Amino acid sequence: MTEGVGQDGADPGLITVQLLDLPVALHARATEHGEELQREFVLIAEQVRHAEDPPSLPRRLLDLIAALQHRYSAFTVEQEDVLDRAVAEGQRSLDLTFRVPADVADAAVALGGMLDEADEYCREGQHLLTLATPPDLVAYRRWYLQEFVDQIAGSPPTPWSPGWPANVEPLGSREGRV
Repeated sequence: MTEGVGQDGADPGLITVQLLDLPVALHARATEHGEELQREFVLIAEQVRHAEDPPSLPRRLLDLIAALQHRYSAFTVEQEDVLDRAVAEGQRSLDLTFRVPADVADAAVALGGMLDEADEYCREGQHLLTLATPPDLVAYRRWYLQEFVDQIAGSPPTPWSPGWPANVEPLGSREGRV
């Protein structure tokens, strides 16, 4: 047996996080919206980098763009493939399992905060053309990220529920539900 790897081949330093009843169509819409925002961020970053007279943008927006472009990716390749197949096959929902280090909880809270902040810039309509994330996608995003926070803290998985849009809580506003 390799040092640092358990009998089942899993790294003992990693925590299992399960996303149960993940809504495939909602996920696809969330991905499309995220890609729209990302494309706009790429255009802004390129404009800033190549302009002799860079556009007047708030420093915080530029920091958000840099952080979201370079620090965070939503899935591992394996989970992306599973989700792509589920979308192509028209699946309604699926369960995903991740093996992540404990510091992913802090990253999930930070990412959620940054995406909420990016939504504020979108709502202002001054610096970004992308529309703010619709409420059902905000609820999905918060459920998705909160599951990492809660399960890393020791809580059991909570399946997606269409009731989430009615009771959306800011990410990190509750500790693990142990």
